[in-house]
Amino acid sequence: MKTTRLALLALSAATAAFVTGCASNNAKYVDSQGPNTIVSLNSINVQDWNTAADKLVSSLLASGVLDRAPELPSIMAISRIRNNTQQQVDTDSLTKKIRIALNQTGKVVTTTTMGPDGKVEDAMAADAGAMGAFMAGQKQVTKLPYYTLSGKLLEDRVKAGTTRQVTYTFQLSLTTVKDGLALWEGEEQITKQGERSSVGW
Repeated sequence: MKTTRLALLALSAATAAFVTGCASNNAKYVDSQGPNTIVSLNSINVQDWNTAADKLVSSLLASGVLDRAPELPSIMAISRIRNNTQQQVDTDSLTKKIRIALNQTGKVVTTTTMGPDGKVEDAMAADAGAMGAFMAGQKQVTKLPYYTLSGKLLEDRVKAGTTRQVTYTFQLSLTTVKDGLALWEGEEQITKQGERSSVGW
């Protein structure tokens, strides 16, 4: 009986310690663009995507290229960003942020339903458009984009002693579909340095 009571007390103490440990994990919210996010040398963090997208879009808008299109808002097809780094990354994190920012300007309408070669990327959107044209008794007219936005993601790693450094380079090019001329090109580099993952820049 005494042994059973001691076992129950030990089990209760272990349970209380476990609950207390889970409750004190100090989890908290931080600003995704603030200085307290975790920085990793081995991956592109959320603040890297945010910084690159913001600066590249600002550079594109400051160039005034989008204001010189023959029709506003103009249609822009965004290609996938080529990943030339050593890691597998979801480049949609960059293109989505760029699409949102550009659509909000009212200068362009970005699309993923059709590429510059006229191929459909979003089958559901294409089917809905075809059905709408059929119901209206009209022939569906495909309108090609005026611009295409393409890009590349590069990575450079160096090491000196115990210090490691990685530089991620985000490149974008804005091209006109009719003649293939690059009207604007932008590049943003983000360099991180340290001996291991740390908090802050």
